Amino acid sequence: MIQNNVRPRGRPRSFDEKGALEKATQVFWSKGYDGVTIDDLVAGMGVGRPSLYAVFGDKRTIFLRALRAYAEAKGARAAKALFSPRTLRDSLASFLRHAVEAATEEGSAPGCLLVCVAPLVDDAEVRQFLKDATAAGVALVERRFCDGISAGEIPPDFPVAVRASQTVDLARGLTMRAQMGALRKTLMNDAEEAADLVVLPRRGNATPEG
Repeated sequence: MIQNNVRPRGRPRSFDEKGALEKATQVFWSKGYDGVTIDDLVAGMGVGRPSLYAVFGDKRTIFLRALRAYAEAKGARAAKALFSPRTLRDSLASFLRHAVEAATEEGSAPGCLLVCVAPLVDDAEVRQFLKDATAAGVALVERRFCDGISAGEIPPDFPVAVRASQTVDLARGLTMRAQMGALRKTLMNDAEEAADLVVLPRRGNATPEG
């Protein structure tokens, strides 16, 4: 009888890599990039130090991976909030409410990793990533405005690029206010009012009363 003496190439991982990155996100979110140590990540991610370095890399690499995964997931949810409602106004309100909901989610630190943590990191790759992520968000909102033009909800000369940038800025502002402790109910009301302001005709295009 021939025995098979071939040994496995290594022990299988005892942790979920995606779940560990999500936990790393919470660590960075709650303490900020500069305030996080490798010991914090080891404890927060539930991964031993040797495995952490072998699978995820150093602190900077872990942050970049967590940032990309977080942005991808958040972008998908924001797109769903923006394109699910039928009317343009409701779409914008849904997009802004989503920003509030994400920033005030129970069990997480208030705010957003992209808005409240990453901009404070002095790293060229992080800055470029944030620039690209913001541009992608604006382009997404521009697309929704263009759909509104096609549907006849807003005129063809509506300032799409400007209002799309303003909408993203409003979402960021609501997120930062959440981090500073503003009440969720207040922010939700403000999101609704902001949506009304964004779809107003630009000055000079309104029809005079009477």
